[in-house]
Amino acid sequence: MNPVTTVSRRAFMVGSGAGSLGISFGLASAWATLDAAHAQGFGGTTSGNAFSPNGWVHFGTDGSVTLVSPAAEMGQGTMTAMPMLLAEELDLDWKQVKVVQAPAHSKIFGNPRFGGGMVTGASRTVAGYYDPIRLAGLQARLVMVQAAADMLKVPAAELRTEKSTVIHSASGRKLSYAQIAKVAQAPAELPKVDKAMLKPMSQFKIIGTDIARVDVASKSNGTAKFGIDQRMPGMLWASVLRAPLHREKLESVDDAATRALPGVKNVVRLPYGVAVVADSFHTARQGRDLLKAQWSSTSKARSHNSAAVLAEYVARSQNLSDAGVEFAKHGDTAAQLAGAFKTFSATYTSEMVSHICLEPMNCTAKVEGDQVEVWAPSQSPSFIIGALSGAAGFKPENIKINITLLGGGFGRRVEPDYALDAALVAKAMPGTPIQVIWTREDDITHDKYRPLTSQHLVAGVDAQGKLVGLLHRVVSEGIYARVAPPAFKASGGKDQPVMEGVEISYGVPGHLVQFMIEERGVDAGFWRAVGPGYTKFAIETLIDEVARGVGRDPLGYRLDMLGQHPRARAVLNQVAQMAGWGRGMPAGRALGLAFSDAWNSMIGMVAEVSIKDGKPVVHQVWAAVDPGHAVQPKNIEVQVEGSVIYGLSAALHEKITLKNGEPQETNLNSYRVLRANETPLVNVKVMPSDNHPGGMGEVGLPPIAPAVANAVAALTGKRLRSLPFTSV
Repeated sequence: MNPVTTVSRRAFMVGSGAGSLGISFGLASAWATLDAAHAQGFGGTTSGNAFSPNGWVHFGTDGSVTLVSPAAEMGQGTMTAMPMLLAEELDLDWKQVKVVQAPAHSKIFGNPRFGGGMVTGASRTVAGYYDPIRLAGLQARLVMVQAAADMLKVPAAELRTEKSTVIHSASGRKLSYAQIAKVAQAPAELPKVDKAMLKPMSQFKIIGTDIARVDVASKSNGTAKFGIDQRMPGMLWASVLRAPLHREKLESVDDAATRALPGVKNVVRLPYGVAVVADSFHTARQGRDLLKAQWSSTSKARSHNSAAVLAEYVARSQNLSDAGVEFAKHGDTAAQLAGAFKTFSATYTSEMVSHICLEPMNCTAKVEGDQVEVWAPSQSPSFIIGALSGAAGFKPENIKINITLLGGGFGRRVEPDYALDAALVAKAMPGTPIQVIWTREDDITHDKYRPLTSQHLVAGVDAQGKLVGLLHRVVSEGIYARVAPPAFKASGGKDQPVMEGVEISYGVPGHLVQFMIEERGVDAGFWRAVGPGYTKFAIETLIDEVARGVGRDPLGYRLDMLGQHPRARAVLNQVAQMAGWGRGMPAGRALGLAFSDAWNSMIGMVAEVSIKDGKPVVHQVWAAVDPGHAVQPKNIEVQVEGSVIYGLSAALHEKITLKNGEPQETNLNSYRVLRANETPLVNVKVMPSDNHPGGMGEVGLPPIAPAVANAVAALTGKRLRSLPFTSV
C-alpha cells in the first residue's frame, strides 16, 4: 500500500441534532495510491479505468466495486462488516464487491470514537464507523445518481437505485454503475448529507444478512497473509533481548559469542535492549541467547510479589476513608447505605492475565533514507506512527504503515512495541528489510497484562428488599495513565478502560463508584473486555447474592430493577426461556444467571454448572443478545461464542504470578488455558433492535464468570469472589 500523497479538501456536513459534525472524506486521488498487491487475499483491485466519488469507494468500468475497510481484521469480521455498511447505502450488488484494507490515513479513515485515530478495539469499530461510513456510501450514491441524471437528461429525483444500477422508473431506462463510471466526473462540490437521509432499518437489504466473510476463503486455503508471512528480497530476521523486568534499562552487554555465531549479521543496541540480526530467526534467537547483559535494578516492579500486592490492594479497597477518585455518582449513596434496612458487602479480586495471541508479536520494517515502511499485524496504525515518530525519530509524513491480517489481537496489538523493534533495527541497517519475531516466552513475559485488581462493594436494601444504594470501589494499576498520560490527567485521574463496566442500567437511587490507582511498575494494558471482565463479575455476583439474601429469584429481582430498560428485560426473559430457568435440575447441577450492558449491547447469560474435584465444570451456556442494528447476525453469534470461551478460560484458569517482579508463567506449559474437553456448548440468540449498534467483539465475556459463579453459589452456597476461581 502506497502512502496517500494528496487528499481532497472537500467535506460534507453531517447533521447531528442541533449541531453538526464536519467529516472529511478523501476523493479519487486517494485511490491512486492504493496498491492492489495489498488486497491481502480479499480480491481487491484498483485499476486505472474507474471512478471514485470519495475515498471509500471505487467503481470499476468492468462492473467491480472496490470498498475500503478501515479497521484491522483479527477474526472479528470487520473486513466484511465495514464494507457492508457502504454497500447498503450504495445499493450495491454484493457479488460485485471487492475489499481492500484502508491506508494508514486517519484524516480519511479514522474512527470518531477514538478521536479520529485509526484504532481497532474496545468494541468501537461498528459503533464508531456506523454513521460516517453509511454517510460516505450515501454521498457516493448521490454522486452516481446525479451523473446518471446528466447522462439520461432527467431530474435526479426521478431516479432510484438497485443492485449497482440506476433506474428511471418512468421510462424503464437503466444505467449500471460501471456504465456511469466510464463517463462520470467528480462534482465541484460533493452532496451534503445527514443522518436523517440514511435508510431506516426496515429498508435494509444488506445490513442484517449473513453474507460470507471476505477473509475466510483465503484463511482456509492458506493464501491469506499475516504479518509473520511477510517476505522480501534480502530480508533478515531479528530477535530482541529485553530486561527481565518491565522498565529496566540495559547497562552493558558482552556480544562476542553472539557475533561469532555463523549467520549473525549484526548486534544492535536499543534503548530498552539488544537485537540480534541474522539470516534466519532460528539463528537470531540462538545469538540472542548467547548475549551476556547487565540491567539496571531500578524498577518498582522488583518489589512486586503478586500475593502481597493483592493483599495490599484488598486492604485499600476496604478502607472507606480512602475515597480515591470519584468515577461516577448518582444520588446520595452514603445516605442510602446509612438508612438501609440491611447491607451486603463483598470484596472481589482478579489476577493479571496474558493475551495469548496465536500469532506471536512480529513486524517487518525497511528504512530508506528518512523514510520507513512497516508491515504490521496491528490494531492501531495511529499508535505505530506515534511510536515511530516519538521514539524512532521519523517524521509522521515519512512513515508508511501496511496493516496485515492479525492472528489474534485482544487488545495486545494496540501496543506498538513490536513495531518499534523492527523500525529501530531497520534504521540501524538502512536498505535491509528486517523482520522481528517474538517467541511465545517473549510474548508472555513482556506482555501488557490485564491489571491486578481488588474491588469492594457495599449494597443496601430497604425493608422490602429493594436495592437502594450501591458503593463500588476499584483498586488497580492504570492503563490510560501509561499509554495516554495527558488524557488521563485531563480526565481528573479517571482511567476509563480500567473502570469500564461500572456503569449500570439497574435503577438504584444511590450509586457511587470510586477509583484508586496504584503504580507498582508493571505495565497494565488493554485486554479483551478489560474493565467489564472484572467489574461486571463483581456487580453481577453481588446482585445475585442480594437477591437470594432477600428471598427473591435472581431473574425477577433483576427484571424489577430494569423497568426503564425494555431491551435489557427482553434479553433476560429470552435467555431464561432458552435455558429453562426455574426448571428442576439433575442432581449436582445448577443454573446461574448474569447480565451485562457494556458497550450499549444488552446480553443475558445462563450457565449450567456442576462441581468436579473442587472445580466448576461448565456444561452449557445460553446467551441472548441485543446488539442494536445487527450487521451480521451469524457473525455476532460467533463473536459471543468466542468471547464466552475466552472469558471462561480466564475465569477457570488463567493468571500471571509475579515474584520480585518476574513472571513465573512463561509458556503454555505453565500458563494454563481452557482445554478442548472443558469447552461447553454455547447457544446464542441474536435479537436485533432498531437502535444504533453497540459493541460486539467483547460482549460475551463479562457475563460468563458471574453466571458460572452464581451457579456455583446456587449449587453449594459458596460465593466465588476471585478470578480465576479458587477451589469450591
